[in-house]
Amino acid sequence: MRKYWHVIGIGLQNNLTYRFNYLTRTLFSFIPLFAMLSLWQKIYAGNSSAHGGWTKAEMVFYYLMVAVTDVFTAVNEDDWQIAADIREGAISQFLLKPIDYLTYRLCLFVSGRLAFIMMAGIPLVVFIFCYRSYFMLPASATAALVFPVSMLLTALLQFFISYGMAMLAFWLLEISTFIFILFAFEYIASGHMFPLSLLPPPLFHVIMFTPFPYQLYFPVCVYMGKIAGADLWTGLLMQFAWVLLAYAFARFMWQRGVRKYSAFGG
Repeated sequence: MRKYWHVIGIGLQNNLTYRFNYLTRTLFSFIPLFAMLSLWQKIYAGNSSAHGGWTKAEMVFYYLMVAVTDVFTAVNEDDWQIAADIREGAISQFLLKPIDYLTYRLCLFVSGRLAFIMMAGIPLVVFIFCYRSYFMLPASATAALVFPVSMLLTALLQFFISYGMAMLAFWLLEISTFIFILFAFEYIASGHMFPLSLLPPPLFHVIMFTPFPYQLYFPVCVYMGKIAGADLWTGLLMQFAWVLLAYAFARFMWQRGVRKYSAFGG
């Protein structure tokens, strides 16, 4: 394990080299968030009653929690970097050395999140402070305990799905179209744009059987108490199952891809 701890350390140093880039990315990410908050405040200004079971305070806090969850779990450029490693032949070294490529990339993902949290933490805290009147504590002690577990599973799920998609680079020279399509599905079906419970019930129940809600909507709703009781434990089990399936998918794509791989460069 020492070699992987070393990878995390090196990755952290490399990421902190581009700390201004992280800071800029964080500041610009607040623009769509501020737009969504302004939109919902206008909606509730005309009608202060709850919409789809969400009060104004709950809706604003939901988007604040979306921002927090993104900082801790989002995959930024890992899929592009993995695809570049395959395309440029850089993975050849991992076929000859006692290093597991998936674990190596997972360590780099962890280091990238740590660096991003360090740089994005202060702007995020300032942004939340501006909306402090809407801040809510965890809905219950159970929610407070389950939320960080769900956040960890969210990060792993996002990473394994992105890793598996990046493996398409073994067969395709350019995979950007597939990554953008996946991002579009994730952005809508994970709850970035709006809480999924606002969807018609049949569509909502169908989406909850996909991995996308467990990439954002589920952990946020657990914290807020929107998902509790038996639904909480069922959802957590579903999330864990999707993490295992995504991991198996990532391993499968690597094993099949390596068989087809022809080393160039690297």
